Amino acid sequence: MLYLVGTPIGNLDDLSPRARCVLEGVQRIACEDTRRSGLLLQKLGLAGRRLTSFHAHNQSGRIPQLLEALAGGEAVALISDAGLPGISDPGEALVAAARASGISVICVPGPSAVTTALVSSGLPSGRFCFEGFLPPKSTARRQQLAALAEEPRTIVLFEAPHRLVALLEDLLTVLGDRPLQVARELTKRHEQQVGPTVQAALAHFQATPPLGECTLVLGGAPAAAPPAWDEAILRQQLQELVAIGHSNREAARQLAESSGHSRRELYALLHRPAD
Repeated sequence: MLYLVGTPIGNLDDLSPRARCVLEGVQRIACEDTRRSGLLLQKLGLAGRRLTSFHAHNQSGRIPQLLEALAGGEAVALISDAGLPGISDPGEALVAAARASGISVICVPGPSAVTTALVSSGLPSGRFCFEGFLPPKSTARRQQLAALAEEPRTIVLFEAPHRLVALLEDLLTVLGDRPLQVARELTKRHEQQVGPTVQAALAHFQATPPLGECTLVLGGAPAAAPPAWDEAILRQQLQELVAIGHSNREAARQLAESSGHSRRELYALLHRPAD
């Protein structure tokens, strides 16, 4: 069995009793950084567990080894440095390989910076998209931001502290001054939320350099303004479409597509006497 175990993103009390039980019972724990995870497990009273390094630079060699251990009957837990493994880390590839090999995968839910920052931001959380870390180079980063310009859902991003100001500058240039909350040190004593806009966050972090990993919650693209309703012009356009052979229904449908107005309202306009 492969267990995906969520570990604290800051506050050690957030480790669930079930997660502790799983970490105590497995034969091996795969982790990004054995030293960092070793310290975490020591603080949690779980020192002495067998740790195997598993990160982006060794995953191609480690995945076959872990699959072999799993096939041999070992119970293996996968943890990340903080939060739920598989989000912006190589856990995704291991899970896919385990599934493809017929190995059972169980997730033990736990803390996640994505959802923690999202629900505490005050921005719409009913629909959102997660983009993780954007490219480190400004040109590629701006291209990806441009591709998100029309995304109406709330957007969640990760960024390292030394690149945060550059990202905020690109957000302002490419997407404008949207609603934004930058969350840092989540669940820790000095947890901070900085906003409420891109411009305000940029001014803050230009004056106060950020520390710690940051999670950004960005407002989606604003809804487009409804098209102006000019009854005389719309009536004329409908009549021109009818004059070249379209039925009233087809004329209303075509104009609805090109103008953005309701097909039903346009159809009704054709049957309403002119003032």
